[in-house]
Amino acid sequence: MRTKARFPDVAPSAGHYESFYVKATHPTGRRGVWIRHTVHQRPDQPAAASLWFTYFDASAPSPRAAKVTVGPEELSAPQEAFIRIGDAILAPGKATGAIETPELGAGWDLHFSDGAEPLHHLPAERLYRTKLPKTKFLSPYPASSFDGRLTIGGEQIDLTGWPGMIGHNWGTEHAERWVWLQASALGGREGDYIDVAAGRIKVGRWTTPWVANGQIVLDGEPLRIGGFLSAYGTEFEEKPSSCKFTLPGKGVRIRGSVEAPDRKDVVGWVYADPKGPEHHTLNCSISNMSLDVERPGHKSTRVEVEASGAYEFGSRDFEHGIPIQPYPDG
Repeated sequence: MRTKARFPDVAPSAGHYESFYVKATHPTGRRGVWIRHTVHQRPDQPAAASLWFTYFDASAPSPRAAKVTVGPEELSAPQEAFIRIGDAILAPGKATGAIETPELGAGWDLHFSDGAEPLHHLPAERLYRTKLPKTKFLSPYPASSFDGRLTIGGEQIDLTGWPGMIGHNWGTEHAERWVWLQASALGGREGDYIDVAAGRIKVGRWTTPWVANGQIVLDGEPLRIGGFLSAYGTEFEEKPSSCKFTLPGKGVRIRGSVEAPDRKDVVGWVYADPKGPEHHTLNCSISNMSLDVERPGHKSTRVEVEASGAYEFGSRDFEHGIPIQPYPDG
């Protein structure tokens, strides 16, 4: 299922957010791009649409980032596309757009392969139709190859065979804390990847344990990770630029770590809930990742990812020391 934007189905009185995001990295790591298309609707307010852009380069002083926000008149879901914001469009096989701010001017003209079948993070289709969980995850293109061109501050960067993915999430409320882990072309094998979203939900005064959902593909074999029944044993030691984790799944357990090459390589953003408070979201899409994959009847497999994995950490912890981009949300 390659899904279109869902915002036309949301009642005007309901709070809602939705995101389509593109992540791709150079085949040898250390450089990557992260592009986000979002819809943010506060209850009884018109929707706002935003384009977010980050270019990561481990040799640079920091990521280069920009964001623009427009009104509902520049937001649509054309028949041939997933979402359009202004002149920027994300459609099957292509992503094009541009951002111009006082901080940075950037543009992209990208083409991508179909790659693997879509990844539904939630373990049952009915969970995509229920109120809970309040955030739904789906990766329409979890393992694609990107070609094309980026223009950043007047500099052109050519992409040829950059492995990456396209993700999609939506809902009424962000998790209290969340972690997203992703890496493409594990072990240099096209089509092998890891894509896991995990969250802790606030219920009254209490915050639930971590629940993770996603998948790792090794040598073409998909292995489901997490789920509600695997919450016991799911562990995260999350920090602003690094994380250690244990992820049980169906016939698999992963012990791993992820870390930005340097704290300077982490970009910080404000994410707002439709009905209220804000989170800080820290992302490094050129992270190092180490995975020890254990399966019954197999030797433990070690997978190393060099400066091309994604680590995103969202929370209400604001004393993390990572610079936050100067753009509001919602």
